[in-house]
Amino acid sequence: MELADPELRAMLEQGLEQVEELLHREVQSDFRFLTETSLHLVDAGGKRFRPLFTLLAGHFGPDQGRKSEVVRAAAVVELVHLATLYHDDVMDEATMRRGAVSANARWDNTVAILTGDFLFAHASRLVADLGPDAVRIIACTFAELVTGQMRETLGPVDGADPVDHYLAVVSEKTGSLIATAGRYGAMFSGADQERIEAVCRFGKTIGTAFQISDDIIDIASPAAQSGKTPGTDLREGVRTLPMLYALADGGPNGDRLRALLAGPLTDDALIAEALWRLRESPGLDRAVRALRSYTDAAHRELAVLPPCPARDALASVTDYLAARTG
Repeated sequence: MELADPELRAMLEQGLEQVEELLHREVQSDFRFLTETSLHLVDAGGKRFRPLFTLLAGHFGPDQGRKSEVVRAAAVVELVHLATLYHDDVMDEATMRRGAVSANARWDNTVAILTGDFLFAHASRLVADLGPDAVRIIACTFAELVTGQMRETLGPVDGADPVDHYLAVVSEKTGSLIATAGRYGAMFSGADQERIEAVCRFGKTIGTAFQISDDIIDIASPAAQSGKTPGTDLREGVRTLPMLYALADGGPNGDRLRALLAGPLTDDALIAEALWRLRESPGLDRAVRALRSYTDAAHRELAVLPPCPARDALASVTDYLAARTG
C-alpha cells in the first residue's frame, strides 16, 4: 500500500499501535495457558489488512472525535479473523501459520478450537460496546463466514456451476469480513450511507480480488519472483479459479488436467506437469481477466468516495493486485 501522505502514514501507524495494544489486552486471561495460546497468532504478525482498512475507512466521514470507536472496531475484525485462522488450521490439518507452527500442531485440535472460540467471545464483548447496529453487523458477518466454510466443505451441488460456487465461497469466507471492516470504519467516522455502502462493496470486491490474485500467483509465478512455492493449492487438492477455468476447456489437455487434479498431488514431477499444463491453458488468461473485472469494479466504488489520501491508498492496493499477476 502506497502512503504518499506523511500525515496519513503517521495517523495509521498510531492507530495500528492502538489496535495492537487492544488485541494484547483483550486476549489476557486468568488462565495463563489460554493467554499463551491466544497470543500465539496475535504475535505471529500478519498483514493486518482488515484493521488497516477499518482505519482508512475512518477517513471518509467527518467525525474524527469517534476515533476510539474506529480503533475498537478494527480490533474486533482482527480478533474475528484470527479466530477463523485457528479453526481453519484444524479443518485443513495445517502445520504452519504465518511462519510459525500452527496452534493445532503445537498443542492439539481441541486447544486450537477453544482458543478460536475464546477470541470470538472477546470480539463479541468488544463489539457490544459499539452499539446494537455493530452487533447486528458482526452477527450477519459470522453467518456469512460459516456459510462460506460450509459451502466450501460440501462442494458444489450436482448441476451447479463450479465457478459460481467458488466465487460464492470467496465472497463469504474472505470478502464478508473485509467488507465489515470497511463498513465499521466508515460508519464510526460519521460517513453518510452512500459512502458506507461504497466502502463496504469495495471491501467485498477487493477481498475476492485478493484471493483470485493469490490463485493466479500460485500457478503462474516462479518461487524466486513470488517468494512462495508454486503449486501449494495442487498439493492441498484445492481447485482454484484458474484450475476451474482450465478444467472447463475441452481437448486432451483438459482430460489430462482432470486426471491430475482429481485429488492432492504429492509427486514433484506430477506437480510440475500440472503447473505447465495450467500455464499453457486458456484458464489462466480467463482468471487474469476475471481479476481485472474485480479491480475495475473496486475502482468504480472508490470513485464514489471523496478524493483524499485514504482513497489514494486504497486505489494503490487495487492497482497492485492488478499489476502483481502481470
